[in-house]
Amino acid sequence: MKAIVVTDEAAGTAGMRLVERPEPLPAINDVVVEVHASGFTTGELTWPSTWTDRLDHDRTPSIPGQQLAGVVTALGYGTTGLSVGQRVFGLTDSYRGGGLAEYVAIEARNLAPLPGDVDFTVGASLPMPGLTAWQGLFDHGGLRAGRSVLVHGAAGAVGSVVTQLAREFGAYVISSGRAADRQTALDFGAHEFVDLGNEALEDVGGVDLVFDVIGGDIQRRSAGLVRTGGTLVTIAGPPEARPADGRGIDFVVVPDRAQLGEIVQRVRDGRLRTNIGTVATLDDAVTALNPTERISGQTIVRVRW
Repeated sequence: MKAIVVTDEAAGTAGMRLVERPEPLPAINDVVVEVHASGFTTGELTWPSTWTDRLDHDRTPSIPGQQLAGVVTALGYGTTGLSVGQRVFGLTDSYRGGGLAEYVAIEARNLAPLPGDVDFTVGASLPMPGLTAWQGLFDHGGLRAGRSVLVHGAAGAVGSVVTQLAREFGAYVISSGRAADRQTALDFGAHEFVDLGNEALEDVGGVDLVFDVIGGDIQRRSAGLVRTGGTLVTIAGPPEARPADGRGIDFVVVPDRAQLGEIVQRVRDGRLRTNIGTVATLDDAVTALNPTERISGQTIVRVRW
């Protein structure tokens, strides 16, 4: 099969290559998925799991692409809950092969059914931002109606989903980002926008929840905006500063079939849309993942059309 591989962390996406690899076989409780579309997150290249296995043994050349959508072609011993021919989407195990390939072996529990009226490209754009937003807002942030939420990077893949879910559940959403992202953030449902390059973040005042995807100085300043009993949730590493009278939580997204079902249903009925910037073929993936200019939204690789 064709697959994109990486062999050198220092080379980044520029070190990706399209090669031939053996088709995978399903282990116990696995399925093999014929990949139709895959989403790549640049942060994958900083994860130890991209380069080593759980015993810290080198596993390069690695296939990246943690998000995928496709069709089940084989079941491993003991696999239940999915069937051959079923459309699915989900997250791969980051210690195993990713979705930038024609086939992938993946634990069945990491996948959810993809309804026939949701395109594979959209399906591949959902798992990482959708689950990250859901788990950050509800599992870790305890969001409830009437609360205020400050969403950093609100025009990005994760921030745009955070904004939509928070607004749906009755929160007042303040978004932040670059000046050029203002209209995009507002179009995704933010009530207000803060231009981090030209406007004072502190003018936001107190909020109940901060959802941070940036880290660094923005994260430290945001901690001071969290009201008593509020929460700063981040995916940018352990908080360098924590709210004086609240919580600071960093987390790593995990697969969850039930949550994927909630997310895809919202796509079907028009309550949620993902931010897709570029769609490329597998043959063109290396070029597409090394853009010469800033791309707003996710790059999705369409393996089969």
